[in-house]
Amino acid sequence: VKAKAIVFHRKKNLQYYDISAKSNYNFEKPFLWLARKLVGDANLEFVAMPALAPPDIKMDPNLAAQYEQELQAAVEVALPDDDDDL
Repeated sequence: VKAKAIVFHRKKNLQYYDISAKSNYNFEKPFLWLARKLVGDANLEFVAMPALAPPDIKMDPNLAAQYEQELQAAVEVALPDDDDDL
């Protein structure tokens, strides 16, 4: 979407932020604006989120081997040729 095409918020006098969920560009801006309006404090700031460590996964080696066997068995199964419905 080109910047010239984004005019709805101007016509309706609404706050607008260009955001991207894919690249996390400005994703916090609308939430910060809303929080400031709800609280009534124009100086409200979000605190930085702490970096979380990935969860420690403890997997049973026997269970992993079973999953590998099931996966291999599924790969070896021939799929039916059901192209009649196309």
